[in-house]
Amino acid sequence: MIAIETVNLCAYYGQKKVINNVNLKIPKNVVFAIMGPSGCGKSTLLRSFNRLLELNPNARVEGDVKLYGKSVYDMSPIEVRRKIGMVFQHPNPFPHMSIFDNVALGLKLNGLVKSKKELHKTVKWALRKAALWDEVKDRIHEPASALSGGQQQRLCIARTLAVKPEVLLMDEPTASLDPVAMEKIEDLINKLREEYTIVIVTHSSAQAARVSDYVAFLYLGELVEVGKTEKVFEKPKSELTKRYLMGRVG
Repeated sequence: MIAIETVNLCAYYGQKKVINNVNLKIPKNVVFAIMGPSGCGKSTLLRSFNRLLELNPNARVEGDVKLYGKSVYDMSPIEVRRKIGMVFQHPNPFPHMSIFDNVALGLKLNGLVKSKKELHKTVKWALRKAALWDEVKDRIHEPASALSGGQQQRLCIARTLAVKPEVLLMDEPTASLDPVAMEKIEDLINKLREEYTIVIVTHSSAQAARVSDYVAFLYLGELVEVGKTEKVFEKPKSELTKRYLMGRVG
């Protein structure tokens, strides 16, 4: 089953085309990595999946994006962004809110819980899913700013998981973290793959090799190569992919 499909997708900032005619199929319940050098359009492509690109008044999209066969343009942006959650490069919890309230906010705004008991149960569930509960259960009402960078990123993942998305987008989720925190996020991705479709953008081919089942190589807005990670890394079809994996591109 295909979770996300792009059809002749193009994206522009003003007159500049940054994504050129990308046709991509992302299977359900896999980790799908989009790799490529900085400035090649990876984050723009990712933001087109859940219509976040529309928040930029200078951006426009042509073509289509489908979630389980249904165009995201036939849904409201709010519905799309609930079903296709996003975790950003830099942890962005609401710093003056408590750990609990950070996770609970989306549940309250979307009317997804009917009682305080259900709210508490769901917040605990999301923090467990994000491998954070055991570290914060005794200080759940402390400000999110009290957490380390890696913990804040896992809190953002918990906040996203709380509203029960179908797809989880991750835009360079470990770029601002130290190696220990990065390893925890990668371990978490490996656990979440059993229940979610995860699309991760990374400039690190090594990270793509470690965490993904499928990989796409994007270069200057063009989809150069896509396939199972093992095959792409062992026998890339494109010479450009081969040069990128050898560190000669970007």
